Amino acid sequence: MSISIPLPVLRVPMLDRERQLFAYEIVFHREPGDEQHLLESVLSTITDGALTRLVRGNRAFLNMPAELLPEDSDVLLHQPRLGVVLQPGVATDAPLMKRLQQMAERGCQFMLDANDVDLESSLPLQTLLQMVQMVRLDAGRMSMETMKERAEYLHTRGIRVIAGQVNDHQTYERCLELPLQAIQGRYLLIPQPVAVPVLTANRLSMLRLMRVLQESNPGPVELGNIIRDDAVLSYKLLSCVNSAYFALPRQLKSVQQAAIFFGVTRMRNWIDTMAMCSMDDRPPELLRAALIRAHMCEKLAGGMPNGHSEMAFTVGLFSLLDTLMCAPMEFLLTHLRLVPEISDALTRRGGPFGPLLEQIIAWEVGELTSEHVLPQRIRRMAGIYLEATQWADQVYSTANEKQTN
Repeated sequence: MSISIPLPVLRVPMLDRERQLFAYEIVFHREPGDEQHLLESVLSTITDGALTRLVRGNRAFLNMPAELLPEDSDVLLHQPRLGVVLQPGVATDAPLMKRLQQMAERGCQFMLDANDVDLESSLPLQTLLQMVQMVRLDAGRMSMETMKERAEYLHTRGIRVIAGQVNDHQTYERCLELPLQAIQGRYLLIPQPVAVPVLTANRLSMLRLMRVLQESNPGPVELGNIIRDDAVLSYKLLSCVNSAYFALPRQLKSVQQAAIFFGVTRMRNWIDTMAMCSMDDRPPELLRAALIRAHMCEKLAGGMPNGHSEMAFTVGLFSLLDTLMCAPMEFLLTHLRLVPEISDALTRRGGPFGPLLEQIIAWEVGELTSEHVLPQRIRRMAGIYLEATQWADQVYSTANEKQTN
């Protein structure tokens, strides 16, 4: 059940102060000369609802050249949760500004990607500021003093401020002191530096479960016994495998039945997945990112020898374990005792799965372009990514449904 979007896209979250989703930015992969194809693809994804499904109905901003915006803006106006990212350069394009003004008057949402531009430096920029609801400042290029000054200036004008390019935790902590609506950047996926790692009882319990699953090589009966006493985990596991996403011919009544139906290795991965989804003190978008990586790794390993797809799934899922657990990967691996193929990929990007993980990370940051790989590879990655986002959203949603009985 993959989303039918003909163009490679990436959804990049912006989180509020409570680390909950504020909005997605939709970044479109573009090759030189394909502007018309980009426009047609964007319009088709909006009109057929694929883009809405990709962002789960949340607020989203399309990062595309403003000059490609359709003359007839109704397609955007009929989607009040979709807005557009604007660049400062549009301020000096009079015909484009006239069209943007008309769209703004009809309710279209705009976010100005100000980067490090001085917004008070020209009259055209001031005019542009009057039609946008949000401004994104580049924390990677600006000093924190300048960020503070500009954020306060925009805040007093009633414009919501986003901090972009927040790629380390020190910058993130300093951004929390500013009048910001949301924060965006790689900080979300990077482990916080800790002097001495301390694992809570719940974290240690989770690691022990994962270690038993890896070491004991359980059969269906043993697998059922391992999680028999964890009613919540068992409930989530069965809810997930019985969900409409899989459209099973019959309902599975026990973990043992599920292990026989799906196979023990796959169910072991599912138990790891459900255990990680129970970490309700971590940002949901971080957990979704781990699920997306797991699914992408598994699919990319599809042509490898038997059993490699399941190991690749573990690599993707555990690739953010240090960030989720707030502890160094090497420290966590002493508790897990993973097979060398998995641990090498997680620590050194080595072994058969390291290159797969590196490609996924390159995809996440938009660096997988035709300069590095063949167009066919990009198309394949795009399809796998879109399928992975849908899978991750479904799994996370099911795992976090409240038990009603």
